Amino acid sequence: MTRGFSIVTLVAWIVSMGVLVNRAYLQASSNLAMDLARYGSAAEWRGVYYRGEKVGFTVSQTVPTADGFELQEHGRLQMSLLGATTAATIQTKAQVDRAFVLRSFEFSLDPGTGPVAISGRVDGPHMRLSIKTSSGTQTEERELTDVPVLGLNLSRRLASQGLKAGSRQEWMIFDPATLTNQPAVVEVGKREIVNVDAGAPIRLGRREVLRMANRSIPAFRVDMTFAGLRTTSWVTDTGEVVREESPTGLMSVRESPETARRMAIGDRIQGDLLEAAAVVPLRTATSRRLDDPRDVRRLELQLDGIDLASPDLQGAGQSVQGDVLEIVDARSLRASPADVDLQRYLEPEPLIESDDPAIRAEARAAIDGVTGARAQAERLTRRVNAMLDKKPTVSLPSARDVLRTRVGDCNEHTALYVAMARAAGIPSRIAVGLVYTRGAFYYHAWPEVFVDETRSPSTGSGRSRGVWLPVDPTFNQFPADATHVRLARGGLDRQAAILPLVGKLKMTIRDVDLGPNARSVLVGRQPADLAPLAVPIPRRNASGCCSCWSNPSRLR
Repeated sequence: MTRGFSIVTLVAWIVSMGVLVNRAYLQASSNLAMDLARYGSAAEWRGVYYRGEKVGFTVSQTVPTADGFELQEHGRLQMSLLGATTAATIQTKAQVDRAFVLRSFEFSLDPGTGPVAISGRVDGPHMRLSIKTSSGTQTEERELTDVPVLGLNLSRRLASQGLKAGSRQEWMIFDPATLTNQPAVVEVGKREIVNVDAGAPIRLGRREVLRMANRSIPAFRVDMTFAGLRTTSWVTDTGEVVREESPTGLMSVRESPETARRMAIGDRIQGDLLEAAAVVPLRTATSRRLDDPRDVRRLELQLDGIDLASPDLQGAGQSVQGDVLEIVDARSLRASPADVDLQRYLEPEPLIESDDPAIRAEARAAIDGVTGARAQAERLTRRVNAMLDKKPTVSLPSARDVLRTRVGDCNEHTALYVAMARAAGIPSRIAVGLVYTRGAFYYHAWPEVFVDETRSPSTGSGRSRGVWLPVDPTFNQFPADATHVRLARGGLDRQAAILPLVGKLKMTIRDVDLGPNARSVLVGRQPADLAPLAVPIPRRNASGCCSCWSNPSRLR
């Protein structure tokens, strides 16, 4: 993929967070028409598809300036998520010089509750960033190891240097959606012929209809590996991307403006996304069964398709031996010396605004009269769960905005909890991974908090003794049950890092220890059982809220 965090990546991110998309359509509006009016006849339009079904579109153009170019891109996605209609709009502008070297950029993502806008100005490896939400603006400066390239201008920059089959280049790509600068390897293959839609409207009497036609365009095949995800694009000599594909089944392809803006997909995408998002485990012949995840005292999993050497998989009740990951009930964890860098889990960071006065006030109110870190962490879990209306969103969650809107899914619950915990003086961090529900594991996010139990002089350094506990304000669990499988720690950059796992991660349940009086039902499939597993899809209850969100225990 040559344009970084495009709508294709956004849809993949939605899949990785376990959001079920069952239908999508575009509604023309005066605001949308105004947004798209600036794109002229030379603009490049693309439809965005998931396994052949349309889920959005993008339009981009390159506008000459006095000393370079302005690159513009607009993307639109509108879906029904868990029975509730939601939309997302992405807009990007980039100022580049005549060699397409990045000077500045503006990026925004609006899920309908207010945009998150990120802008940056580049001076060599130095970058000045501004992050603006409906609740305020944050600024910061960063020193990068290399001069950054924005994904939006990569194809043009490749073309300006001359595309040559067999060439290989390495770039540092800055992703404004995750605020990270990561290496990308770009390999140029042979020139191929790509067939794209060239439909045009014609008038038949009083009706305007679309006449479909195909156009063959020669373009170089370009493979790029970025953040662990390998994507393929077809780029013309002038830098136009006519097609791009992701191994997760997502694709964008050059289309006429009329075709790109038409949105109508079938209900079967609901099953497709569910299949892609969920990891259905196998089980060994001797492994036990489980019913309620709260009954699980120990879970032993064999994982394939993931690097188990990552330190993110160790600690807070998890351990790895070979290709086997073991999770124990967090209620059994005992205190140990704290991390030497515990202080960093108390500091604010982009979109985790723990120093915001409103978040500080909310945190103080939540733990008022409660003593002890463990009791305070539990009170915050209950408070955040009760505060938020459980609604799937497509956003870059800002804790300050979540406090204002009080709407969101697991990402919003986690961002607000981590900010409030840090504001209350409780070290906290974000975990992303999988959680069990109804016979399968779904991608999910939750916090981990450090509960300070004692201060021991025997450590010799005055370091705290305590325990990192997984907690889940989305499901109102303190601590979180032992079916929470952490794959990474951190913010949006780490969430993006698990995208390559979607559709590739395989899991086998090797062993399960249950609590006393637990009632067992089948979870997972025997390796010889090749029949498809029916996983019911959550539906909204009569009140209009998704039952799986309003009362998670029903699914769990």
